[in-house]
Amino acid sequence: MTLSGSLQRALFIDGEFVGSDGEISPVTDKASGEVIGESITATDVDVDRAVAGAVAAQREWYTTPATERAAILRRGGAILEREAGRFKEILIREGGAIGPKAEGEIGASVIEFFQAAELATTPLGEIIPSGQRGRVNIVERRPVGVVGLITAWNAPVHIAMRVLAPAIALGNTVVLKPAPETPFTGGLMLAEVLAEAGLPAGVVQVLTGGPAGARLVSHPQVDMIHFTGSEDTGRRINVAAAPLLKRVALELGGNNASIVLADADVELAARCGAGSSFGHQGQVCIATGRHIVLADVAADYVAALSAEAAKLTVGDPYTAAVDLGPMLSQRQVDKALAMVSSSVELGARVVEGGTADGVFLRPTVVDQVRPGMVLHDEEVFAPIAPVTVVDSVDEALKIVNGTRFGLSTAVFSRDLDTAWSVADQVRSGMVHVNDGTALHESQVPFGGTAASGLGDDLGGRANIDLLTERRWTSLQRNVL
Repeated sequence: MTLSGSLQRALFIDGEFVGSDGEISPVTDKASGEVIGESITATDVDVDRAVAGAVAAQREWYTTPATERAAILRRGGAILEREAGRFKEILIREGGAIGPKAEGEIGASVIEFFQAAELATTPLGEIIPSGQRGRVNIVERRPVGVVGLITAWNAPVHIAMRVLAPAIALGNTVVLKPAPETPFTGGLMLAEVLAEAGLPAGVVQVLTGGPAGARLVSHPQVDMIHFTGSEDTGRRINVAAAPLLKRVALELGGNNASIVLADADVELAARCGAGSSFGHQGQVCIATGRHIVLADVAADYVAALSAEAAKLTVGDPYTAAVDLGPMLSQRQVDKALAMVSSSVELGARVVEGGTADGVFLRPTVVDQVRPGMVLHDEEVFAPIAPVTVVDSVDEALKIVNGTRFGLSTAVFSRDLDTAWSVADQVRSGMVHVNDGTALHESQVPFGGTAASGLGDDLGGRANIDLLTERRWTSLQRNVL
């Protein structure tokens, strides 16, 4: 069976698109609700078969010359670039992305292919001096083995490729389980790309459906789990993997803050804040969820942020050029509006937006948000910008750091010394000065602290730590 450009239900195991006895689920256009395809819920038998194939393929793949692995990755990048139009269309439909967001995600994924190709031939060993005469200490980097990769729906192509590409570059094999909402762009269409690029059978397997994730986590032959998704699911994965002492890397949520100091360029801060709060309907882990603003500029900032929100258009990105598309589901809309209502009851004030038409939620600015309100304390994951006014930098830092999350933070100030000082005191895996929280570059480490993540960061050379293990080999030479 081949996918052949249509949205057929299939799994991808050992180089072939295959059927299964698993249940069939509809895949919908997130804006219209139209069924655009079907996906299979992989069974335990499917998971076991895929893992067995990945184990067998890994032994051969690791011994494949690095230059050959790199060539396959470069071909994959070229094919994805060629197929960008088809990926864009399906990303808009099954993922709810607007056109520019889809284009950006595909472009970033192409970069992941090419950067992984460079990683394949990066020096991975070192010689360490010995205290024993005649001994040579070689420290190698060897692949982890079989990586179970469980991805999210909000950037399905890139979230998969930012781990999958470096993993196979370094000699691992991957069993990919895309989110049930985005099985095609997040998995099966990528399998097409990799197969055409000449990737050997078994190096990447794709299993669709939700339950396969639990079996991957508990499978004794899966050496590592990399998960992107919610904090609650991440905690359950960590607990389930613990009895096997399995390596686990978790990319979880964030309640990210943008700190606007008294000397900030307010218009710049508002533009960046709006982009980071409202981009992809706020449904990204690095979205700005808290705008912490010094009182001196609070009124101007709220006005500027509200103006940015008011000019954004909302609608079906498949039928019109809009700034915001649909939320994932009506349930997500209802949850977001309930968070707004709860905070308003405690004294917050909706300045802009706050309404929805079905799955289309207007970008919303809420002022007078304080700690203790749900809009402040929890990740919102919606196009909502809560604003909290503070009287001092110390108060701002106390609020920013007073959360269990620690993913991304922005600091706005015209004085770079002041901005650097504030950034230095933030507990966060990433800090951006005079730019938004929703930034990503493939060549730099990406990850959070505390409840925002566990395990090594990903990105650039950090992928070596994430996806390989050190091995010490000593060689004792004859000493004359």
